[in-house]
Order: sequence, then structure tokens, then C-alpha cells
Amino acid sequence: MNREWVVCLVVCVLVVEAVKQKSSVTEDRSSVAEDMVKAVNTFCCPRRLRCCIPDKRVVGDKSVDETEARVWLRQYNEGLRNRTISTTEASWAHSTNMKPTTAAAAIQAQNQLKEWALKKRKEAKRFTPATYSEDLRRQFWLISLDGTPEDANELRQMSKLQNEIESLYSTGKACREENGNEACHPLEPDLEHIFATSRDYNELQWAWLGFRDAVGPAMREKFARLVELKNSGAQEHGFVNFWERLEAPFEIENLLDVANDLWTEIRPLYIQLHAYIRRKLATFYGEDKVSTTGPIPAHLLGNIWAKWWGNIYDLVAPYPDQPDMNVTSVLLQKGHDPLRMFKTAEEFFTSIGLRELPEVFWEKSMIVRPKDREVSCHPTSWDFYHHSDVRVKMCTEVNHEFLGTIHHELGHIQYFLQYEDQPMLYRDGANPGFHEAVGDTVALSAMTPAHLRTVGLLEDWPDTPESDINFLLRVALDKIPALAMHLMIDTWQSRVFSGKITADEYNREWWKLRLEYQGLSPPVQRTEEDFDAGSKFHIVYGFAMTRYFVSYIVQFQFHEALCREAGYLQGPLHRCDIYGSSDAGERLREMLRMGNSQPWPEAMRTMTGENKMATSAILEYFQPLMEWLKEQNKKESLGW
Repeated sequence: MNREWVVCLVVCVLVVEAVKQKSSVTEDRSSVAEDMVKAVNTFCCPRRLRCCIPDKRVVGDKSVDETEARVWLRQYNEGLRNRTISTTEASWAHSTNMKPTTAAAAIQAQNQLKEWALKKRKEAKRFTPATYSEDLRRQFWLISLDGTPEDANELRQMSKLQNEIESLYSTGKACREENGNEACHPLEPDLEHIFATSRDYNELQWAWLGFRDAVGPAMREKFARLVELKNSGAQEHGFVNFWERLEAPFEIENLLDVANDLWTEIRPLYIQLHAYIRRKLATFYGEDKVSTTGPIPAHLLGNIWAKWWGNIYDLVAPYPDQPDMNVTSVLLQKGHDPLRMFKTAEEFFTSIGLRELPEVFWEKSMIVRPKDREVSCHPTSWDFYHHSDVRVKMCTEVNHEFLGTIHHELGHIQYFLQYEDQPMLYRDGANPGFHEAVGDTVALSAMTPAHLRTVGLLEDWPDTPESDINFLLRVALDKIPALAMHLMIDTWQSRVFSGKITADEYNREWWKLRLEYQGLSPPVQRTEEDFDAGSKFHIVYGFAMTRYFVSYIVQFQFHEALCREAGYLQGPLHRCDIYGSSDAGERLREMLRMGNSQPWPEAMRTMTGENKMATSAILEYFQPLMEWLKEQNKKESLGW
């Protein structure tokens, strides 16, 4: 260390000690920072020492000194963390015990956080991030991604409406007479169980209509007003509309155009899958109910939204005489409960060198539905931003589908744990789709027949081309239709927020897009009295579904890269299992630790060596199935 740096160090130590004295008697941290800069400069600048920090409010084109901006951001991150902890606790209390008092507390906490964020965003306007380092520019950009109305009345109104439609969704039930009494069934687990297991056309139609009639009409006007308020708030912050605000975190210019281009490459597989499934359903239900040339009735696909089709595998299995890889019966036979299922999933993550779940996870998570209160059962993972406090909220059932869901949610949890040392603004996925992809990437290994056999959940699985096709179809039923629905929903949302779809045509345009993208039709005629979009959790809660579309593309790229890292260099991609590979785990951990500190192409490069989304991996994964479907569909009418 040369003499100049020694002098600079001594000066800085003396200044810090002096400033400590002032900071102990004032809360004005910005003035403390200014004093620090001035004191250092008084000594260093006339002597042209390197500790000189030019005052950019006077020199050059920087309106506020970058050091001051760095101090402000440090305080902002800490303030945001503390307030988010309180807000998250209040939201958790309401989601796990839905009643007026917890709802009011959640609204109050959300409003307090939003009001604070608005105040800080106004403060941030005195800085000029364009002239700062890349790290500071990124943090100020993330602060700018706000769609909160600045008007206090509009803010309160928006929070109240949001809470009301969330409650309508979470408490919605389909009712019918059973044994002489009215029986009302919530979405989870009752209605989901009906869709997964019933093969009665009329019962499925009742369940499909019952839930939509319970939640849609009641929230339609509230949703329309919420669109106005969200657009107003987004415009106050420089966005054209709220959809532009939703797509901004993806850092992809013309997001839906890019997604549609990717979908164009995958759509031929969907067309083949659609034709095959349609023929099987027509055979089972009759061609009077399912046309072999038109759209498929949306209530017959094993899921209330027709997003995942895996639950009808028993009706469409390519080789039904082959053993079934659904491990539900084995889980029940071997006495697995939800806790043991979580332990099984955790063990996969630790086998590749990721963290064990902290004790607080087991103490505070809600993994089964309580019997004494209303809760939101939709599976979600929660980060409480202190002391590794991470939790899951879900009403777990012992079955194959939930085993996959648990791996998905623990992927979120691992992301939380790996980036917890980042500043608060960076404690997020590289883009929203990356966060969704992590658990699914692990599940592409953990839910393979080879791995299920390793953990004792699958015993009789032959290594044959027929069993491969059975497996690939089961995976495709849950992946490929979901891609179509994700893109369809956000096309609808973007048009709603841009005004291309008006409130008096919500339902008509919803079903036009469902037909265009998915080849689906409602089981009965729908009108503008209905609001079928309101039956989807993510629309109600204000999420961009493109996060899942991106996830379903990049998870196959991640899987391919981790398989390579694990030494799986030959063999079909769908047979790879990275279980036990510390090399694959280290590659994954390296990306997870980045959080949102860099644009997503850098995180993608860290993971895969490439910096863009591509369909090559997903198409390679399903290539054997694609060839098989083409053969099966030679005499079928493709499309609708």
C-alpha cells in the first residue's frame, strides 16, 4: 500500500468517527452522508488525492453524488426489508386464517408499505441513475417498477377491491343437493378432486359451472374498476398501462411477440397432442359430446382450468397394458403423509448440495388444510426476509401430482435461501420465469421413472420404447397445454389493460382467445353476465402468466445444462436424473445466488452458457413423442 492510500485511509477513518457522533443524534442520514463527503473532500481534493469524491451536484452532469446515492440505497433496502417483513406476516395471517380482522390488518399493512414506497420513490427522483455505476442504475430501475396510485383514496380503494376479489376467489364454492341437504364444495380439495377422478360428463359440467358462477359474476365489476385503478397508478409512474408495468421485470422487449414466436415453434406438438386427446375423449364420451374435428369441451381435461391434462391419463394412455408410473397408490400403501412427501423432496435438493430446510420452515409452514378455519389453499412459497424464515402454504394431498408440486414449491424456497444475502431489491429471480423454473427443473429429474425407482416409489417399470412413450405423454399433458394457456391469458390481460378489450366484452374475448390458442370451448353457452377469467387465481391476484410460459421453456434448457454438468452426455434427455450430482448442484447454486442482481441473460449464461431463451431443449425432450403422435394422427383432422 503506497503512502497516498495510507493518507486516504487515515482520513476516511477519522471522518467516519466524526460522522458517527452526528448520526447518533440525528435521523437525517442523507445529511450525515453529505457531511462525510464534504469532510473527505475538504482534505483530499485540494491535494488531488484518490480519496477525493467530486461533488457531482456541481461538477459534471451528475445531479447528486454517487456515494450519496449508494448510502441512500443501502438505507432504502433496509427500510424495504423491515416493512416487507411486516406486510408479509400480515398477508400470511390472512391467507392462513381468512376472516374480516385478518383481511383488515393485511390491507393496512399493504397500504403502509405502498405509502412508504411512494414516498421513497419521490425521494429517488433527485438522483440521476444514468450517470451511476451499473449496480446503482439497476437498483434505481427496480425501484421505478411501481404501479401504485399516488392518490391516497385510490390506493385505499385499490387495496380494498383487491382483497375483496381475492376473498371471493378463495372462498368460492360449488353447491348441490346431496342426501337431501345442500352440500357446498370448495375448489381445493373438493372440486379439484372431482376433476381429477370423475368421468361423469354431467358432474364435471356441474363442477365447472358451479365454481365459475360462484366467483365470476360477483367480482366482474370490482375487477373492471381495479383495471382502471391499476392503469391509473401505472401511468402515474411512467407506464402506458398496467400491462406494461407487469411485463417490465422480464426485461424482454416486446415480451408477448417473443413468446408468440417461441410458441410458433412448439405449436405443432400441441396440435398433434390436441388431435390425439380429442379422439380418445370422443371415443370415451361419444362424438355427440366431443367432436373429432372441433374444439374440446373445456371441462373434460382433468383440471378445472384445462391447464394441466395429466389427470385424464387413464383415458388416453398410449399403451395401457404397460405399468403406470403414477405413484399415488404406492404413496398411500407405504404410509406417506404430507410431511414425509416434503422430506422426500427435500432430500433431492440436499443430494445435489443445496441447503437443508431451516427449522422455521417445519415450525411455521401450512402443509395441510386446517379444519377449523377458511384458508387460501393455492400452493405458494413465502419469503419473510429475515433469519432464513421461509414457508410453504398448501393443502397437500397424498398423490402423484402433489409430489411434483412439492418439488416445485421447494424450488422457490431454495431460491429464497440462496439469494438471502443480496440487497433487498435483488432478492428475487433473475426474471419472474426463472423463479418458477427452478423447482420444475429439479422435478424433471425427480419425477422420472428412474428416480422414483431409486427412492422406492416405483418398482415395476420396464425399460422399453412403449414405457418411454407412456412417460413422455404423461409429462407432455402437463407441460404443453399449460404453455398455450399461459400465453392465452396474458394476451387477454394485455388487451384488457390496453383497452383493446373493454369491460363489456371480457367474456366473449376470453373465449375467442381460448379457442384460438387452446382449441377449447365452454361446455355451455357463456354470456357477458359471466366472468370466466375470474376463475383463474393469477388473474385475480394480478400476476403475469408469462412467468410460467418463460419457466416452461427455460426449465428444459436448465435441465439440459445440469445433465451435461452431471456427466450425462449420451442418452435421451427425458431419462436424465441429476440426483446426487454436486457438480450440477454447484452450477444451479451459482445462478440462484445471483438473485436479480444482473439482467436475466447473464443468469442464463451462468446456468447454460447461452444468453437467450430457445425451444431446442424442450423439442428434443419430446421428439420421440412427436414422432409417435404423427403416426397415430395420420387419419385425424388436425386443428379445430
